Amino acid sequence: MIDIIRAENVEKVFGERENQIKVLKDINFSIGQGEFVSIMGPSGCGKSTLLYLLGGLDTPTSGNIYIDEININHMKDTPKTKLRRENIGFVFQFYNLVQNLSVEENIMLPVVMSGKKASRYQRELSEVLQIIGLEDKRNCIPSKLSGGQQQRVSIARAVIISPKIILADEPIGNLDSKSGKEIMELFSKINKEKRITILQVTHSKESALYGNRMIHISDGKIVKDKKLVVD
Repeated sequence: MIDIIRAENVEKVFGERENQIKVLKDINFSIGQGEFVSIMGPSGCGKSTLLYLLGGLDTPTSGNIYIDEININHMKDTPKTKLRRENIGFVFQFYNLVQNLSVEENIMLPVVMSGKKASRYQRELSEVLQIIGLEDKRNCIPSKLSGGQQQRVSIARAVIISPKIILADEPIGNLDSKSGKEIMELFSKINKEKRITILQVTHSKESALYGNRMIHISDGKIVKDKKLVVD
């Protein structure tokens, strides 16, 4: 299995001198292409910080992070942004949809921001709308949708460019249990059908069980890395 993500001796420190807080300590792991991995741990353990480092949204204090064998720590901002836009889709707890844009326009944002023509992505748009089950809502604005529907739109936005990786930070943390279950089933479907590698941060064991591997973090360190038996 090809490594799509690799962290080597990663540490992250916030603050200076006597006020330093080491949030991540000697993090080492790799994730193969097509895996569905859950990072778990108590609040404040560093799991979301790690996700942002892996996505190139922040930089480690020391150590190296590789995306598809490219060391992103050594990249300048412009090529790093390009790599992130073309290879990584992000899903956050609070959707981050643009409220005055329609469902279709929100989904197409990564395409437009990459300087590509939206007209060339109509087939992909129709496909992701079908996958998330919102074909009839394509012209609605986010305020007319439920929380679960809005999160489906944010997932479609992450998928539209066919990224190699989806990074999800507590993706069902703002949803009721029924909507949360539907979102996790959607992630599982995307992982299996599109072979997109998914790495989610979650405090929910139920959510973690939709994947095939769990990494537990405590006090900034990996304390367990366990494969799951998936039906």
